[in-house]
Amino acid sequence: SLTVLQALEDGLKRADADPSVKAVMICGENGKFSAGADIRGFSSPKKRGTALGPIISLIERSEKPVVAAIEGVALGGGLEVALGCHYRIAHVKARMGLPEVTIGLLPGAEGTQRLPRLIGVPAALDIITTGRHIPATEALKLGLVDEVVEENTVEAAIRLANKV
Repeated sequence: SLTVLQALEDGLKRADADPSVKAVMICGENGKFSAGADIRGFSSPKKRGTALGPIISLIERSEKPVVAAIEGVALGGGLEVALGCHYRIAHVKARMGLPEVTIGLLPGAEGTQRLPRLIGVPAALDIITTGRHIPATEALKLGLVDEVVEENTVEAAIRLANKV
């Protein structure tokens, strides 16, 4: 939603400007990182506000380490947000993917560029063209996430952020 995008932008800008902040951790709520955009919003009139692509670029350009704590799902734009982060930690039960292709939409926030850079073209093409959901253990093998945990993902992400 526009509210979430604005909160991400504001939080990142505040963190980057605050010398006492050494790293940033991005997580979702209620055991889910992000299921991406609500497709019902695609047919509504365009609203003013920030777009997902520039927010992800802001994450990627941050001089401070940004860690994604992925629980539940990171799908579509949610995965694209995680791809913009410098590090990704996933709960063992998490799933990731770009399912919008199954309804004829291409990932629109540069996930089609960031994913191949991270995991290579063959694996990325499979994920991008099929829309299948990747379990956390497979994501770790592919290099999509840096660590898989069975414990509290947010606490693990904070530990990693403090370490880096």
